[in-house]
Amino acid sequence: MFMVDPLALQRYSLFGGLLEEQIEKILPLVEYETFGAGNSIIVEGDRNDRIRFILEGRVAVIKGGRILFEFGEGETFGEMEVLDIMPSVATIKAKVPTRVMSLSNKGLHEIYKKDIPVFAMLIMNLARDLSRRLRQMDEKVVEESPFLEWG
Repeated sequence: MFMVDPLALQRYSLFGGLLEEQIEKILPLVEYETFGAGNSIIVEGDRNDRIRFILEGRVAVIKGGRILFEFGEGETFGEMEVLDIMPSVATIKAKVPTRVMSLSNKGLHEIYKKDIPVFAMLIMNLARDLSRRLRQMDEKVVEESPFLEWG
Protein backbone atom coordinates (compact mmCIF):
# COMPACT_ATOMS: atom_id res chain seq x y z
CA MET A 1 0.00 0.00 0.00
CA PHE A 2 1.39 3.35 -1.08
CA MET A 3 0.84 6.20 1.39
CA VAL A 4 1.33 9.90 0.88
CA ASP A 5 2.82 12.42 3.31
CA PRO A 6 0.12 15.07 3.98
CA LEU A 7 2.78 17.71 4.61
CA ALA A 8 4.30 17.08 1.15
CA LEU A 9 0.89 17.55 -0.50
CA GLN A 10 0.56 21.11 0.84
CA ARG A 11 2.92 22.40 -1.85
CA TYR A 12 0.51 21.42 -4.65
CA SER A 13 -2.34 23.63 -5.83
CA LEU A 14 -5.14 21.11 -5.11
CA PHE A 15 -4.17 21.12 -1.43
CA GLY A 16 -3.16 24.79 -1.19
CA GLY A 17 -4.39 26.52 1.94
CA LEU A 18 -5.15 23.25 3.74
CA LEU A 19 -3.45 22.34 7.00
CA GLU A 20 -1.73 18.99 7.48
CA GLU A 21 -4.54 17.75 9.75
CA GLN A 22 -7.16 18.76 7.15
CA ILE A 23 -5.32 16.80 4.44
CA GLU A 24 -5.14 13.83 6.82
CA LYS A 25 -8.97 13.85 6.92
CA ILE A 26 -9.08 13.54 3.12
CA LEU A 27 -6.54 10.72 2.73
CA PRO A 28 -8.78 7.88 4.03
CA LEU A 29 -11.23 8.76 1.22
CA VAL A 30 -8.73 8.48 -1.64
CA GLU A 31 -7.72 5.48 -3.72
CA TYR A 32 -4.40 4.82 -5.38
CA GLU A 33 -4.14 3.70 -9.00
CA THR A 34 -1.19 2.74 -11.20
CA PHE A 35 -1.17 2.88 -15.01
CA GLY A 36 1.42 1.58 -17.46
CA ALA A 37 2.82 3.74 -20.27
CA GLY A 38 0.24 4.03 -23.06
CA ASN A 39 -2.69 2.93 -20.88
CA SER A 40 -5.89 4.95 -21.04
CA ILE A 41 -6.94 6.41 -17.69
CA ILE A 42 -10.02 8.23 -18.97
CA VAL A 43 -11.62 7.61 -22.37
CA GLU A 44 -13.41 10.37 -24.28
CA GLY A 45 -17.18 9.92 -24.07
CA ASP A 46 -17.06 7.68 -21.00
CA ARG A 47 -18.33 8.67 -17.59
CA ASN A 48 -15.72 9.69 -15.05
CA ASP A 49 -16.60 10.06 -11.40
CA ARG A 50 -13.23 10.94 -9.95
CA ILE A 51 -10.61 13.64 -9.70
CA ARG A 52 -7.10 12.26 -10.10
CA PHE A 53 -3.94 13.77 -8.68
CA ILE A 54 -0.60 12.69 -10.20
CA LEU A 55 1.82 11.40 -7.59
CA GLU A 56 4.37 10.18 -10.10
CA GLY A 57 4.53 10.08 -13.90
CA ARG A 58 3.10 12.03 -16.81
CA VAL A 59 -0.16 11.95 -18.78
CA ALA A 60 -1.35 13.34 -22.11
CA VAL A 61 -4.76 14.88 -22.73
CA ILE A 62 -5.80 13.77 -26.23
CA LYS A 63 -8.69 15.01 -28.38
CA GLY A 64 -9.11 14.21 -32.05
CA GLY A 65 -5.74 12.46 -32.10
CA ARG A 66 -3.95 15.62 -30.93
CA ILE A 67 -2.28 16.19 -27.57
CA LEU A 68 -3.85 19.27 -26.01
CA PHE A 69 -1.92 19.20 -22.73
CA GLU A 70 0.48 17.14 -20.73
CA PHE A 71 0.30 16.94 -16.95
CA GLY A 72 2.92 15.77 -14.50
CA GLU A 73 3.51 15.28 -10.79
CA GLY A 74 1.27 17.43 -8.60
CA GLU A 75 -1.31 18.18 -11.28
CA THR A 76 -4.94 17.10 -11.37
CA PHE A 77 -7.25 15.89 -14.10
CA GLY A 78 -10.80 14.59 -14.38
CA GLU A 79 -12.26 17.45 -12.39
CA MET A 80 -14.41 18.76 -15.25
CA GLU A 81 -16.54 15.62 -15.34
CA VAL A 82 -16.83 15.51 -11.56
CA LEU A 83 -17.96 19.13 -11.40
CA ASP A 84 -20.36 19.16 -14.37
CA ILE A 85 -21.30 15.43 -14.40
CA MET A 86 -20.98 15.11 -18.18
CA PRO A 87 -19.06 12.46 -20.15
CA SER A 88 -15.33 12.96 -20.58
CA VAL A 89 -14.42 15.42 -23.33
CA ALA A 90 -10.96 13.96 -23.94
CA THR A 91 -8.89 10.83 -23.46
CA ILE A 92 -6.17 10.81 -20.83
CA LYS A 93 -3.28 8.38 -21.39
CA ALA A 94 -0.23 7.66 -19.28
CA LYS A 95 2.90 8.69 -21.20
CA VAL A 96 5.13 6.84 -18.74
CA PRO A 97 4.30 4.55 -15.80
CA THR A 98 2.04 6.75 -13.69
CA ARG A 99 0.71 6.57 -10.15
CA VAL A 100 -2.29 8.67 -9.15
CA MET A 101 -4.35 9.34 -6.08
CA SER A 102 -8.07 9.60 -6.88
CA LEU A 103 -11.01 11.10 -5.06
CA SER A 104 -14.44 9.95 -6.20
CA ASN A 105 -17.59 12.03 -6.34
CA LYS A 106 -18.80 10.01 -3.36
CA GLY A 107 -15.58 10.84 -1.45
CA LEU A 108 -15.97 14.52 -2.30
CA HIS A 109 -19.53 14.38 -0.93
CA GLU A 110 -18.20 12.77 2.28
CA ILE A 111 -15.78 15.69 2.71
CA TYR A 112 -18.71 18.08 2.21
CA LYS A 113 -20.72 16.30 4.93
CA LYS A 114 -17.81 16.15 7.39
CA ASP A 115 -15.96 19.44 6.87
CA ILE A 116 -17.46 22.21 4.73
CA PRO A 117 -14.40 24.52 5.01
CA VAL A 118 -12.13 21.75 3.63
CA PHE A 119 -14.65 21.02 0.88
CA ALA A 120 -14.86 24.74 0.01
CA MET A 121 -11.06 25.04 -0.17
CA LEU A 122 -10.78 21.98 -2.45
CA ILE A 123 -13.46 23.35 -4.78
CA MET A 124 -11.80 26.80 -4.81
CA ASN A 125 -8.44 25.18 -5.62
CA LEU A 126 -10.04 23.16 -8.44
CA ALA A 127 -11.65 26.34 -9.80
CA ARG A 128 -8.28 28.10 -9.77
CA ASP A 129 -6.63 25.19 -11.60
CA LEU A 130 -9.40 25.14 -14.22
CA SER A 131 -9.11 28.91 -14.65
CA ARG A 132 -5.34 28.60 -15.24
CA ARG A 133 -5.96 25.90 -17.86
CA LEU A 134 -8.59 28.02 -19.58
CA ARG A 135 -6.10 30.90 -19.76
CA GLN A 136 -3.49 28.53 -21.26
CA MET A 137 -6.00 27.34 -23.87
CA ASP A 138 -6.93 30.94 -24.68
CA GLU A 139 -3.24 31.71 -25.30
CA LYS A 140 -2.88 28.61 -27.45
CA VAL A 141 -5.94 29.56 -29.51
CA VAL A 142 -4.59 33.09 -30.05
CA GLU A 143 -1.19 31.73 -31.15
CA GLU A 144 -2.74 29.31 -33.64
CA SER A 145 -5.80 31.37 -34.55
CA PRO A 146 -6.95 31.77 -38.13
CA PHE A 147 -9.19 34.67 -37.04
CA LEU A 148 -8.64 38.23 -38.20
CA GLU A 149 -7.14 40.79 -35.84
CA TRP A 150 -9.40 43.44 -34.35
CA GLY A 151 -8.91 46.99 -35.57
